[in-house]
Amino acid sequence: MNVLLLRPVPANERFGLGPFFRIEPLGMEYIAAALEARGHRVALADLRFSGSLAAEIRRARPDVVGIAAMHALETDDVAALARSVRALAPGAPIVVGGHTAAAYPDPFLVPEVAAVVLDDGERAFPAACDALDRREPLTTVAGLALRDRDGALVRTGGATGDLALDDVPLPARHHVAPWRRQYACLAHRPAWLVETSRGCPFRCSFCSIWQLHQRAVRERSIDAVCRDFASVGDHVFVADDLFWHHPPRSLELARELRRRGIRKQWILVQSRTDLVGRHAQLLEAWRPLAKDFDIFFGLEAATDEGLDRLVKDATVDETMRGVAVAREHRYGVTGNFVIDPAWAEADFERLWAFVERHQLFQAGFTILTPLPGTAYFDEMRPMLRARRWSHFDMHHLLWEPRLGPQRFFELYCETWRRSVLNLRGRKGLLQWMREVDARNALFLVRALRRTQRLMDPQHYVDEYDLAPSLDGLLGPALPPPAHTGTVMQPVRHSSI
Repeated sequence: MNVLLLRPVPANERFGLGPFFRIEPLGMEYIAAALEARGHRVALADLRFSGSLAAEIRRARPDVVGIAAMHALETDDVAALARSVRALAPGAPIVVGGHTAAAYPDPFLVPEVAAVVLDDGERAFPAACDALDRREPLTTVAGLALRDRDGALVRTGGATGDLALDDVPLPARHHVAPWRRQYACLAHRPAWLVETSRGCPFRCSFCSIWQLHQRAVRERSIDAVCRDFASVGDHVFVADDLFWHHPPRSLELARELRRRGIRKQWILVQSRTDLVGRHAQLLEAWRPLAKDFDIFFGLEAATDEGLDRLVKDATVDETMRGVAVAREHRYGVTGNFVIDPAWAEADFERLWAFVERHQLFQAGFTILTPLPGTAYFDEMRPMLRARRWSHFDMHHLLWEPRLGPQRFFELYCETWRRSVLNLRGRKGLLQWMREVDARNALFLVRALRRTQRLMDPQHYVDEYDLAPSLDGLLGPALPPPAHTGTVMQPVRHSSI
């Protein structure tokens, strides 16, 4: 079959660090590889950079269309894209997948969409394409969410089990070659995305990763990771939810990468401070693998009480031990703090003092957001007042803050002014320019210019828009598994 995979254009990137992150659609590249291994013909269009949707559909002549839904804020964009695809390719079934769709499928099952992928996309989507090729109904494919004749959301049954990540070929990166120069991470361009493992065993209340994966972690083989690292360029963002989670395996991987002579200009990984603080030997083993090496930490809070409220299962002492170990081994330290709408002014002041005391000026700051698919979302749902899915971007308020919107955003923007992104603060534009490759200077200037709105509370206040309730925005939650002739299986991960 002719299969067209689409990465939508996010409509809302006015806030946050979106301008600095234009990463490749790695999940779709893995799915493309899986489809091609089964004999399907694949076209992949990253609509952020490619031509018009109509042109892509004319070229691909798709029998099936897959659309990626990676973040809750893109929910309306995905639905709008599905409507456009239906108008241009009325005979092609549309399947939606991706992290946020698997975690909370209901809003994606609009009339134009045939199914949402709940299982690993590398397995469930090719299986759906095979079934359609055989003219079999999608109800025969395990790991999907569908609408029944009454409009109720149901999950297809059948055995799925855990997908071994090595069962899927390495990502079909040739599909995104036309836009490679556009892919960026921070000031590094072109950037490549690599996955060595999937999942996280921790239980942070705001995170949907561990709930989607049921706190399991799966790993790719050492050889597969080394081959993937060898195939990509000099600037690498490792997409693992928790890098260095498995210390013996991490040490073995570092040794094998060094043995094969694989070294990069820059690597960025995501990890936990408590893990790094306990395993300095991991940082020592990995540091020679890149000229520059950054770690993104989930810093989250400046007090133990704040960490406890987020169920971080860590302490501030562990945070600072991890930061110290990273700095001792010449790693760049970045990360994120979570700002709670329930904060008083003293809470902001404590965070400012913490950032200043520990020189954490490269950290970012996001507003506590109950993401669909989390228990926290279910808990907070009666309080949520957002009118748009695009406001689930961690930079909009979804319910009334304790201080009122005007004062809250004044203090929130004052927090951002203390970061290196403030061009009138610690790091001016000329200093930024001295640190970037000349070929990326224009990209950096544009990204920095867009991020300056983070320091202006009026931009936030102008978009403050809460409704009396969320009726009409959120559909019913995914129902518990029920017998419909087959045994329903636990929801896993979708990477379409």
